[in-house]
Amino acid sequence: MADTVTPKPTACLALADGTIFYGNGFGAYGETVAELCFNTAMTGYQEIMTDPSYAGQIVTFTFPHIGNTGVTPEDDETADPVAAGMVVKWDPTQSSNWRATEELKSWLTRTGRIAIGGIDTRRLTRAIRQQGAPHVALAHDPDGNFDIEALVAKARDWSGLEGMDLAKDVTCAQSYRWDEMRWAWPEGYTRQEAPKHKVVAVDYGAKRNILRCLASAGCDVTVLPATATAAEVLAHNPDGVFLSNGPGDPAATGEYAVPMIKEILDSTDLPMFGICLGHQMLALALGGKTVKMNHGHHGANHPVKENATGKVEITSMNHGFAVDAQSLPDGVEETHVSLFDGSNCGIRMKDRPVYSVQHHPEASPGPQDSFYLFERFAEAMDARKSA
Repeated sequence: MADTVTPKPTACLALADGTIFYGNGFGAYGETVAELCFNTAMTGYQEIMTDPSYAGQIVTFTFPHIGNTGVTPEDDETADPVAAGMVVKWDPTQSSNWRATEELKSWLTRTGRIAIGGIDTRRLTRAIRQQGAPHVALAHDPDGNFDIEALVAKARDWSGLEGMDLAKDVTCAQSYRWDEMRWAWPEGYTRQEAPKHKVVAVDYGAKRNILRCLASAGCDVTVLPATATAAEVLAHNPDGVFLSNGPGDPAATGEYAVPMIKEILDSTDLPMFGICLGHQMLALALGGKTVKMNHGHHGANHPVKENATGKVEITSMNHGFAVDAQSLPDGVEETHVSLFDGSNCGIRMKDRPVYSVQHHPEASPGPQDSFYLFERFAEAMDARKSA
């Protein structure tokens, strides 16, 4: 009987505690170091990989069949993947979807992102939940040659997301206009040709679908870089200000974002709406604090309750930091809470149309449970004009 040769693994995931996972590499060759998180969504892997909020993170997908719908440029949340890498249970199969224009594997290769398959993602997810989001090194070598000690050392030496301002890395280089609205059958994406409100969106890592939702709510959107000053925002004479999602430590981004937000709040009565990192920026500007979570919230099945109505929304989440509700000052109230762990998911000023949420209303997991937040923003701008 002929000897059988077990093929060498072509990818390796090394955790800072020395735990090693071997698997099958796909996508780009090389190494990357990042924080490891897990996402429980069953669909939307392309949107997740291109979400700027995942900068500095490698994503473990708990759903085993990733890649079976391929990729299409229509689903990109930004031009290229931002997440540092991908961990999956099964190697991606050939795609089967009428919208697909490319295979996941070739897309990752072309865009320089490393991925590993054949991993026990249940074991890995349990480790993340129990021990917190670890620092890891992910390597892909077609010859299967890995320096394990060096990979573990790189994971241990990585500084981590605390204190890291990543918004500057993913924000736009210059301002631009946005008028594309949400996708709808059978037209697909259409343009907002009769906007009612001028909105400045501050880009800390904005997802395209958030901008589409603003356009669909009747907004003429001008997007400004994360470092925009209050004077630059107000120079556009907006009817409202939007604060986008983004990656990294909110306290670090807040060094320059919070003074800008405070100045606008102190000098105008403009409606203001924030999502994700924008929510945390607003909370910091109003006097609250943020904290690093054990393993964060990443998924498309997160129940969030609106306190005023008792309504429960099924939401999409992606955050590793949270607003400390106990730190909110008088005049600011908690509007939404997570039913998974009771963490803060929304705030508002009691006497002004200034509010924000931690979850992603544009991501449509409900699918339209949270669209009212964009409509509420438009109504606040209407009310200010008619006052």
